[in-house]
Amino acid sequence: MNRSHHNGTLRLENEGQAVELVGWVSKKRNFGAMNFIDLRDRSGLVQLVFDESFNDKLKDVRQEYVLHVKGIVKERKDKNPQLPTGDIEVIVNDVEIVNPAKVTPLIIADETDALEDTRMKYRYLDLRRPIMQKNLMERAAIVRSLREFLDNHDFVEVETPVLGRSTPEGARDFLVPSRVHPGTFYALPQSPQLYKQLLMIAGMERYYQFARCFRDEDLRADRQTDFTQLDIETSFLDENQILSMMEDMLKKLMKDVKGLDIPTPFLRLSWEEAMNRYGSDKPDNRFGMELQDFTDLFKDSEFVPFKHAIENGGVIKGIVVDDFAPSNKEIKKLTADARKNGSSGLVVLKYKDGTFSGSAVKSLKPEELEALASASQVQEGGSILIVSDPWLKTCTALGALRNDIAAEKSLKKKDEFSFLWVVDFPMFEWSETENRWVSQHHPFTMPKREDIPLLDTDPGKVKTNAYDCVLNGYELGGGSMRIYEQDLQDKIFEVLGFTPEQTQQKFGFFIDAFQYGTPPHGGLAFGLDRVAMILAGTDSIRDVIAFPKNASARDPMSDAPNLVDPVQLDELDLAVNIEPKDRKFFESYKEGSIPVTLSDGEEIEVSLNEIRAWKESQK
Repeated sequence: MNRSHHNGTLRLENEGQAVELVGWVSKKRNFGAMNFIDLRDRSGLVQLVFDESFNDKLKDVRQEYVLHVKGIVKERKDKNPQLPTGDIEVIVNDVEIVNPAKVTPLIIADETDALEDTRMKYRYLDLRRPIMQKNLMERAAIVRSLREFLDNHDFVEVETPVLGRSTPEGARDFLVPSRVHPGTFYALPQSPQLYKQLLMIAGMERYYQFARCFRDEDLRADRQTDFTQLDIETSFLDENQILSMMEDMLKKLMKDVKGLDIPTPFLRLSWEEAMNRYGSDKPDNRFGMELQDFTDLFKDSEFVPFKHAIENGGVIKGIVVDDFAPSNKEIKKLTADARKNGSSGLVVLKYKDGTFSGSAVKSLKPEELEALASASQVQEGGSILIVSDPWLKTCTALGALRNDIAAEKSLKKKDEFSFLWVVDFPMFEWSETENRWVSQHHPFTMPKREDIPLLDTDPGKVKTNAYDCVLNGYELGGGSMRIYEQDLQDKIFEVLGFTPEQTQQKFGFFIDAFQYGTPPHGGLAFGLDRVAMILAGTDSIRDVIAFPKNASARDPMSDAPNLVDPVQLDELDLAVNIEPKDRKFFESYKEGSIPVTLSDGEEIEVSLNEIRAWKESQK
C-alpha cells in the first residue's frame, strides 16, 4: 500500500492532488446515490465521498473496517470548522477492503459509553480512540523532551538490573523464584536506588534512566503495580544546584509539550510550612482556603473539644470557605470525612447577617465568636470548618477537606500548572505497629548537618536534605542528598533498629562500597506516568499507560496474573499453598495437577480446572 498522506494532514493546499490513504472507518453515511465515510488513522480523519458505483462494494462496510482508497482532494462546499480537515474531502475513485471488523464492544471515539472494565478487556480497541492516542503521543513527547535535556547536560543513560536482591524499608517486593538456585528469590526493583548510588561511587557523576519499577501495593487512580520513573543521580552538586537544574528541565518540558512558559525558580516550602498552610506535603496552591491557626483565640475556651485539645498540647485550626452554607446532611458527611482522615471531629460555623450559626455556637462565648470573625476574615455567606486535635492530625484532616471542597467548587483548573518544592522533611516517623523509628523517605537520605546530634537524643526532630517536586497537588517526584560517610550510615541503621549483623546481611554489598572513596551525591526520581497524567488533563494514570492493571491489580485483557503449568512449578521446586473451605472439593485427582498443601499439612494433587472453580466459588 503506497500511502501518500496521513489522513489528518490534508488541507486546502492539497486541493486537486491525487492521494492514496489507509485507515479505519470512523463513521459511514449512506444517501443512496452517494456514500460518505470518515476515514481515521493516527493523525486524524478525513471525509471520503463515494458515488453510487461503489454501493455494492460498500454495502457491508461498517465502523472499524480497514480501507485502502485512492482519490482526488476537493474543497468542500459545506465546510466543517470542527475538523482540522473540514475544508476538504476526498473524491474516491478506487477502494480496497483490507479487512472487515466485527461490531465493536465500545464506541471508538473520544467520548465512549463503555465502562472501564470493558475498556480494559478490549484495550487494543480502547487505544484506537483519538484521545487515547493523543495521550500516548504526548507521553512520548515528554520522554523526548526530558531525554534531550539530560543528554545535553552531560548525563549518561545507564540501565540497572531488573532482577536484584530483596531489601527492607519500602513497599512489598515482587519476588521471582530462581530455578538455578532452588529456594532463593530475586526481587523486582521498587526503584534503582542502591544501583544509582553505586554508579556515583563508580564515578559516573551524572546518570539517568527511564526505569521500570515494581511495588506490590494497593492501587489507586494515580498508582500502578508496575510503573516508569525518570531516575536521576549526580555527584558534586549541592541541593540548590540540583533543584535549579531540575527546574530548567521542567521549564523546557512545559514549553516543548504544552507551549507554556512557566516561571522559575519554583516556590519552596518547608514540610512544616506546607502542612501548616495547606495540610498536605503535596499542596495544591492554585486556590486559597489556606489553614488558619485559632489556637490562641480559644486558649481559655470552655468548649470541651477546644479545651481538651489545648490541655493535651494540640492545636485549633480551620479553613474559611467562601459562598458555602452546608446543610445538616452535608455537615455529617464533612464530619465523617474529617474523622476518616484522623480527626476526632469537626466544628462547622456558618456566617450570615454578621453572626455565626451552628451546633457549637451555644458553647462559645460571644467575644470568642467576634474575635474569630475578625481574625478569619470570613465573608457573608461563608463558613469556617474547625478541627482541634494533635497538630499533625489537625493539619491532615483539614488538608483533605480543603482538597475535596475545592474539587466540588471547581477551583482546580486543569489548564493551570503550579510547580513548587517541599523541602526539609523529617528524617523519621514512629511506627506504632513495629514499635520503632522508620524512614520517612529511605535510610540513605542525608540528615541536616546541624541535626545530626539529635540522632542520639530526639530522632523525631531530625530534618533532612530531602525534597519533593509538586504540581497541582500531585507529587511529581522526589529525592534527597545522600549519606556518603559510612559512620553516619551505620548510625542511621542503628536508629532504625538494625543490628550491625542485620545491616551487613541486608545491605552489606552496598555499605562495603562506602570504603572506597564515595563522592557527595544526590538525586531524585520523577513519576513519568504521573507527569503524563497531569499534562494530559486526566484523573486516572491508566489513561496514559498503554496496557495498565485495573484497580484489583489485574489485566482483564490478558487475564494476568494467572495460574501456571504444574511443570513450571516443579522446575522451581514450588507448591501452591491454599486453605480450602470445602475439602470435599479436592477429592478427585487428575493428571497434570498441582501439588497443594492444605492447612492441616496434608499434601494432595489438584487440577488447574479445580483450582479455577474453587476460586470462583470463593467470590
